Amino acid sequence: MRKAVIDRQTKETKVHIELDLDGSGRYSNKTGVGFFDHMLDEFAKQTLLDLTIETEGDLYVDAHHTVEDTGIALGQALSEALGDCRGINRYGFFVLPMDEALLLCSIDLCGRPTIRYDVPVPAQTVGNFDTELAREFFTAVANNAKMALHMKKLDGENTHHILEGAFKAFGRALAMACAIDPLKKDQIPSTKGIL
Repeated sequence: MRKAVIDRQTKETKVHIELDLDGSGRYSNKTGVGFFDHMLDEFAKQTLLDLTIETEGDLYVDAHHTVEDTGIALGQALSEALGDCRGINRYGFFVLPMDEALLLCSIDLCGRPTIRYDVPVPAQTVGNFDTELAREFFTAVANNAKMALHMKKLDGENTHHILEGAFKAFGRALAMACAIDPLKKDQIPSTKGIL
């Protein structure tokens, strides 16, 4: 059962996540940050995991803690649901067109957190979302899921399209990396014998 439930509470945020890697794409994401909720919905839809996120944060300050702590908890949920990573593909990649934008995402569920994020955008905000928080989210997920995550904008002019492409590409790449390879379902995908 590749599932996890994470509850994380600090003085700044309260996050509840339910995750099923073998779901059907059902999602309900409520963080109080409209554009971020839209991105989480797009991510879940592309990944075909079942995802419920409920975050209450100190939005009277700004959305930073809400977005980052949601990423931390999601990374923890992914790590717990993957367990020892037995049988997974481990690697996932996708190049996603989103209108004029083109985003590349590549993932290695290797147990060693790394992020390379090269996604410049022209606007500082989309709706009530500070666009620099996208990097904070992906960094938090990668660090807590212990993945190597590479995200790169290959083309794009519209900030909404670029960020939506990034979240969708992340979902597609993660779906590939988490998928069970039926020929290797009892094996750890590393010559080390552990990830």
